[in-house]
Amino acid sequence: MLDVGDGNLVHWEVCGNPRGKPALVVHGGPGSGCGPRAREYFDPTRYRVVLFDQRGCGRSTPHASDPATDMRHNTTGHLIADMERLREHLGIERWLLYGGSWGSTLLLAYAEQHPERVTEIVVASVTTTRRSEIDWLYRGVGRFFPREWERFLAGAPGTPRDGDVVGAYARLTEHPDAAVREQAAADWCAWEDAVLSGETDVAPRPFGGRPPAARLALVRICAHYFSHGAWLEEGALLRDAHRLAGIPGVLVHGRLDMSGPLDTAWELARAWPDAELIVVEGAGHLGGTETQGHLLAALDRFAAVG
Repeated sequence: MLDVGDGNLVHWEVCGNPRGKPALVVHGGPGSGCGPRAREYFDPTRYRVVLFDQRGCGRSTPHASDPATDMRHNTTGHLIADMERLREHLGIERWLLYGGSWGSTLLLAYAEQHPERVTEIVVASVTTTRRSEIDWLYRGVGRFFPREWERFLAGAPGTPRDGDVVGAYARLTEHPDAAVREQAAADWCAWEDAVLSGETDVAPRPFGGRPPAARLALVRICAHYFSHGAWLEEGALLRDAHRLAGIPGVLVHGRLDMSGPLDTAWELARAWPDAELIVVEGAGHLGGTETQGHLLAALDRFAAVG
């Protein structure tokens, strides 16, 4: 547990070869926590893999499922600072960054702020958490799931169709009544699961099937971050992608990704000349066997780079 200030303790772990190439796993969500599957992409004889639970989730404390947990000290800027503090704590000079979905947003923000600390980047399901991307996920994609989106909107009573539904859910997750918070988390997860429902090769209910405390924390953190545009200036990660010059990257994105359409990955690849974009024709947001193969190949290739 690393004391990162503001009363927060961030859980971290290291596995693999102590003398191997350092790599940091940046989990998604935000608020999903880092599970053991994330380390399976790394050859343990060649990598020193660092995993951590971002503030408020997983094994980090205080946990966002506790309504007493103060969310003011949980922002993108705080998480970037936590990553740097962890790097310094472990005595790592430079490391490879790996992550997907929200994890790609966070690792890109970190890399653009600290490019001298990054050797390579491997990303699945690229997002930059622009407000336009948030609006797509929580409104625009509803044209494909109109019934489910109507239910999602109804979960935030009084919110007009063109209103701030994400902000409304963020307020519901702070409600003093536990039943209100739990219902908001259930409604949010039902919507997220609907968007992913076409990915038939993955487990059903990847959001709603989580344990209650993990589900509450995930939704509270997601709504908190997305209602604030992740505290990023609109389009900043694409605008500042030139700061990644000289850092090799592999972006793996499914053409059928309903949560995060391909155009964001395409724009990032155009703005970052050292990145290779691999489009997986039959994959969605959660990927599949072919996506996994591309990620393994990229990490195996980068393992050989000193």
